[in-house]
Amino acid sequence: MEQRILLCDTTLRDGEQAPGVAFSLHQKEMIARALTEAGIDELEVGVPAMSGAETKTISQLVALQLPVRLITWNRAVLSDLQASYKTGVEGVAISIPTSDQQIRNKLRKDRAWVLEQMGQCILNAKKEVGYIVLGLEDASRAGFGFLSEILVEAEKLGVDRVRFADTTGILEPLRLFFTLQDLVKVAKIPIEFHGHNDLGMATANALAAVQAGFKALSVTVGGLGERAGNAALEEVAVGLKYSLNETVRLNLKSLNTLCLAVSLATDRQIPRAKPIIGGDVFTHTSSIHIDGIQKDFENYQTFPPESVGRQHSTSYGKYSGRKTILRLLKAKGIEFSQETIEDVLLKIVRRTNQLKRPLGEDDILGIVGSSC
Repeated sequence: MEQRILLCDTTLRDGEQAPGVAFSLHQKEMIARALTEAGIDELEVGVPAMSGAETKTISQLVALQLPVRLITWNRAVLSDLQASYKTGVEGVAISIPTSDQQIRNKLRKDRAWVLEQMGQCILNAKKEVGYIVLGLEDASRAGFGFLSEILVEAEKLGVDRVRFADTTGILEPLRLFFTLQDLVKVAKIPIEFHGHNDLGMATANALAAVQAGFKALSVTVGGLGERAGNAALEEVAVGLKYSLNETVRLNLKSLNTLCLAVSLATDRQIPRAKPIIGGDVFTHTSSIHIDGIQKDFENYQTFPPESVGRQHSTSYGKYSGRKTILRLLKAKGIEFSQETIEDVLLKIVRRTNQLKRPLGEDDILGIVGSSC
């Protein structure tokens, strides 16, 4: 049986930690259903210990009986876990700080205390749920020896998966690949990578983690999340398939609709140049690029836009050039003189500078009409 990388979505947990984001129950249901229908492997749906209202909302998500594993996020605190058990979720993620920075300066504890608390919580959870993820918070700043000790203990305790969190987003792909291969060798259970995007490397780090041997990736729709966000589901899924040639269960054609839905639910516009889902990412403006795709899409195609429910388009601007404008006018059956073309090219530059956006066919035809 072919193995594939698990995609574990945390839009409804870490995504909701983005400043100003708060989903209604209806929105959470909509997002959970859409992700499930798209083929996501797991949904992290919230933090029950946060409030009674949160516990109720998660219980209602569980009641939908979606064909996907639902888990909750918890501190290594028994009261957190007890709140999760009330929701009826299949699994729990238990998070422990692993860097000395956080153990000493956040918890005011030591490593021995972390291991003891971790053990108590895992043993308690084993009695109540069928799946346990051990989250290693701030693992990218933790010592390799301590991480190895935790992994050995996690295996003994029967943990199903370990989550390595680059909590502050400080890793870069080469360092991650060369240092974390050794961690994979120590682990007897699957390791998940949870990357934050503080330095803009969450997606690259996620792919590097797979190359290092990680078996699961934590993602959010559109990269939504705390501070600069998390590794983006759409970028990671497409990168797995087209960059690493990995098998992806997710239906990539659903990504555009899914991202638009979350954009509306959060009242956050998708940046035009956002990889995969941005309005401009399959739009060609330069005359060299337009000429290239007219001859063969592969000349300037990273992957088929149709595979993610998109298509190629052209726009017009400063670098469109004479050849591109001539092709458009000829296709429209418009006669023109050399003077007309030169005047049109000058007006295109002025109009683009004025509007600060690409020009469409109607814009060009309007300029031609004013020049004839």
